[in-house]
Amino acid sequence: MKKRERPFVAELVSDQKLPKMFRIRQKFPRERILPEDIPGVIEKLLAEEKFISQVKPGMRIAITAGSRGVANVALITKCIADFVKKAGADPFVVPAMGSHGGATAEGQREILASYGIVEEYIGCPILSSMEVKKIGVNEEGMDVYIDRYAAEADGIIVSCRIKPHTAFRGSYESGIMKMMTIGLGKQHGAEVCHAAGFKHMAKYVPMFGKAILENAPVLFAVASIENAYDETAKLVAVHADEVVEKEPPLLKEAFDKMPRILVDECDVLVVDQIGKNFSGDGMDPNITGTFCTPYATGGIKSQRVCVLDLSPETHGNGIGLGYSSATTKRVFEQLNLAAMYPNAITCTVLGGVRIPIVMESDREAIQVCVRTCNEIDKANPRIVRIPNSLHIEYIMLSEVYYEEVKENPDIEILSEPEYLPFDENGNLW
Repeated sequence: MKKRERPFVAELVSDQKLPKMFRIRQKFPRERILPEDIPGVIEKLLAEEKFISQVKPGMRIAITAGSRGVANVALITKCIADFVKKAGADPFVVPAMGSHGGATAEGQREILASYGIVEEYIGCPILSSMEVKKIGVNEEGMDVYIDRYAAEADGIIVSCRIKPHTAFRGSYESGIMKMMTIGLGKQHGAEVCHAAGFKHMAKYVPMFGKAILENAPVLFAVASIENAYDETAKLVAVHADEVVEKEPPLLKEAFDKMPRILVDECDVLVVDQIGKNFSGDGMDPNITGTFCTPYATGGIKSQRVCVLDLSPETHGNGIGLGYSSATTKRVFEQLNLAAMYPNAITCTVLGGVRIPIVMESDREAIQVCVRTCNEIDKANPRIVRIPNSLHIEYIMLSEVYYEEVKENPDIEILSEPEYLPFDENGNLW
């Protein structure tokens, strides 16, 4: 029965012609810190008395490391560990990633290893556990828990990236407060904070974060802000006493440096790969417009979204796939539900782990998206193709955009329109 059904489904979209596409380069401001300069920048930042005085010989210092694909994350973590060792203290790294990694200690260790955060490189132990310890209560009397190893350390250094969140807006989004509240909170902390839903996340992230600052041995944070090219643009050190005041302006800086797709609308957005290394949502809705809640907006406006593959680094975690319209059999067969579901259940948003329509090939997945669009010119559909939501310097546009963008000073046209190169199985080369 299945063998007869599949050709029939393919036949329904086989006559949908796909347009020629051309390659462009999007230009964004490029303030950056080169990797070879990062050790010197961090050493200079932490040489200030208010930071170096916090770390004393013999102290056991926990350094957080998250689950996102942060630029230079292994190097930054190593530099912080080197600083701690130089001060005569004993550093160790704790995974601070809520329920990610299948909500298991080994899964979280594996995520860190995929980013190069391994003991041999960092030069200190990695202590991964899902155990948490109550450290106090927040202003509403709710219990506050963090990673047991961090809670029992003599000091905690929060290493993180500051970036707009994918599901809510507030003064504190992805950054220092969230790394403490949800990252260090592990499965328990993430679940408690998410229980009220993303509608209240802007309230609970700083509420729990402030309680952690008051009740846990947080010394300071080292935070990065990235440019539009997924490069480290800025590194800052923020004393624990200054987090409440200094994080909101840093978030605004991060917003200003975000890239975007330089056309506002399309009929079909084609995303070559999604994955946790690109965004906590698999594909960053600040770019793709695929928001999981009504509490955040932005990104390109499209009728259909087509996902062609998962990144190897996401280890089968296809969260975010549910916000696409169609995908490929290749994606479906890679899905690791055990990795996907804990994250979705914890954050109480299930849409991202739903399965969209599954087609045999790249061509069919794109065709079904065009075929099912309403009120468009199906002979000349407006298609945007991106490699992923993190790297959008080089993207593709369908031929209908050619005249529209050729005078845009922020867009460089790199090729003439040509048909996409599908192989004999209908997959892109």
